[in-house]
Amino acid sequence: MKYKKYFRKTSLKQKGVGDFFLKEIEKKKPKIFLEVGVFHGVTARNICELLHGMHNDEFKYIGIDLFEENDENKDEIIPNTKFSNPLKKIYFKYIKRQNPYSKEAVESLLKKFSKNVVLLKGNSNNILRKINMSKIDYVFLDGGHDYKTVSNDLLQSKEVIMNGGTILCDDYDLSQAPGVKQAIDDFIKSNNFKCEILYNYRFAKIEK
Repeated sequence: MKYKKYFRKTSLKQKGVGDFFLKEIEKKKPKIFLEVGVFHGVTARNICELLHGMHNDEFKYIGIDLFEENDENKDEIIPNTKFSNPLKKIYFKYIKRQNPYSKEAVESLLKKFSKNVVLLKGNSNNILRKINMSKIDYVFLDGGHDYKTVSNDLLQSKEVIMNGGTILCDDYDLSQAPGVKQAIDDFIKSNNFKCEILYNYRFAKIEK
């Protein structure tokens, strides 16, 4: 399966990265998938297409994101949500009349899988505590990039690994967000988990 961009922004935009990501997920064939950091929903749509191809309607996707930029979230490192492409600006402002980073816009992109998708708006520092992680097979962490948030996301997702699942972290060695690497390294060391660094230090795959 090829990673599609759906005329939106995505953190997996570099050539080959999205395809590699989907192949990694396909190896595990998860049925219940959690993504922290949905952004414009492009990766979410690709994940849903992949899971549907493997399991038909017998899958569930859960996505967590702030879905807005405000003073409360000012300390979180959020990717640039603005388009440089003028055609995309016109499309979303005057045709779709949506903010592509809004929950409503992502729901629109995922409407094909509305029965399989749950989108949760808010900070993962709070939301992950309320999710039954024992049911999750696979976690993709690409949310807040500061040390505290990444550490919390990993800690709250620990049960997934203990149950034989996988956590895949994006931006492991991102120079402008050193807290990601430090949080992952500390988590691995304190729990004695296995960690495989993939695709030129882009991803960290954590398993038991």
